[in-house]
Amino acid sequence: MYNQKVMDHFMNPRNVGEIENADGMGEVGNLRCGDIMRIYLKIDPTSDVINEIKFKTFGCGSAVASSSIATEMIKGKTVEEALQITNKDVLRELGGLPTIKIHCSVLAEQAVKAAVYDYATKHGKHYAALENYSPEDDDHDHDHGEED
Repeated sequence: MYNQKVMDHFMNPRNVGEIENADGMGEVGNLRCGDIMRIYLKIDPTSDVINEIKFKTFGCGSAVASSSIATEMIKGKTVEEALQITNKDVLRELGGLPTIKIHCSVLAEQAVKAAVYDYATKHGKHYAALENYSPEDDDHDHDHGEED
């Protein structure tokens, strides 16, 4: 069901934890499926490089693996570069997820956006990728292929 890379990031997640006094923090989730993801960022204000990124995820193995790989992909990148990473990039880097678990990669993308939005709001920054973005408007309800 899960490939070796997904299992590795689930069993040995990278960048787990919280950052005290984080420059940005984003939390997204869906109570229906139980996946909640929180991303913390420390960003160099001069270069806009993400120097530190940590996550706390409550949910399934796919959610933990998606969070772990996303933090690995983003660490050391500029905010603009991080905002270009999509759930498809997360899926590709993980080597895929079962269809019913693809929503976990979407959560990872959304959590990064929410954390950058928090940073931008606190520091008066503007990023084109966040135009018309609001975490309150973000639809975190995702299809699991189940019938209600």
